[in-house]
Amino acid sequence: MGDKPIWEQIGSSFVQHYYQIFDADRTQLGAIYIDASCLTWEGQQFQGKAAIVEKLSSLPFQKIQHSITAQDHQPTPDSCILSMVVGQLKADEDPIMGFHQMFLLKNINDAWVCTNDMFRLALHNFG
Repeated sequence: MGDKPIWEQIGSSFVQHYYQIFDADRTQLGAIYIDASCLTWEGQQFQGKAAIVEKLSSLPFQKIQHSITAQDHQPTPDSCILSMVVGQLKADEDPIMGFHQMFLLKNINDAWVCTNDMFRLALHNFG
């Protein structure tokens, strides 16, 4: 990991941490958000740590497992990190589905937090 730029190291570590918590106990994800954070989940908008955790905690499945296919990270001009994740997830007994997720990470008081989070299942309606 030492040969990767620092923003890739931070982004990759964040992504690994996020999905470990999500898969184990998503009610604990509040630690990575702040009160100004925004989440767009399948087109629905949520703002603030409490609203985001409430949404993630109320998702209609008991167990979930994420598998990351690819991730890309970029530094932003204002010292944040933009991360894009593509992968697959399996919720309960549902079929495996693809997903895309983007995070904007900001260092606040020496801790990286997620200020913006956008999630979409990779579903296509060809009807």
